[in-house]
Amino acid sequence: LHNVSLLIHLYISNPVSFQIIVFFEDRNFQGRYYECSSDCPELNTHFSRCNSIRVESGSWVLFERPNYLGYQYVLTRGEYPDYQRWMGYNDSIRSCRLIRNTSNVFKIRIYERPDFGGQMLECSDDMINLPDRWRLREVHSAQVQDGAWVFYELPNYRGRQYLLERGEYRRFNEWAAMNPNVGSFRRVHDF
Repeated sequence: LHNVSLLIHLYISNPVSFQIIVFFEDRNFQGRYYECSSDCPELNTHFSRCNSIRVESGSWVLFERPNYLGYQYVLTRGEYPDYQRWMGYNDSIRSCRLIRNTSNVFKIRIYERPDFGGQMLECSDDMINLPDRWRLREVHSAQVQDGAWVFYELPNYRGRQYLLERGEYRRFNEWAAMNPNVGSFRRVHDF
């Protein structure tokens, strides 16, 4: 009973340390696997390819290349039996980190021009089709006031993904995009 109380106390005082993601080399959670509980800039020493993932807890951003570079994939708790389920382009996952800015409060402002210029739209909910709501498809700057958000290049949460955490993004390249196209976005919930 004492050990259970200690574990509960440790979890409450530092829940981030109990976040777990498991990478599998083969589809459907088969083959060699690696369990990860913290940021990892070099996953290639643990596995050569990644074809399925189980997120036990926490929200994670995965990267196609080492040192948090390349395509980004945001995953929340759940099972992903093949890389198409996380909208992956291939079986390459080379780095990952825990998303720490998840909360129950969300607010983002997006802008038509760099440096927070032009039209502004403030949101606190998911946006499945930004061009329908805003009549613009380009977002040149953003301010994340609360929570963590994922921008998608296309409507309906499709295309390349970009994680935006609390802070200011004066230009689209500051969230690692190569162009200002944003078709949809949603909040990152930590279930």
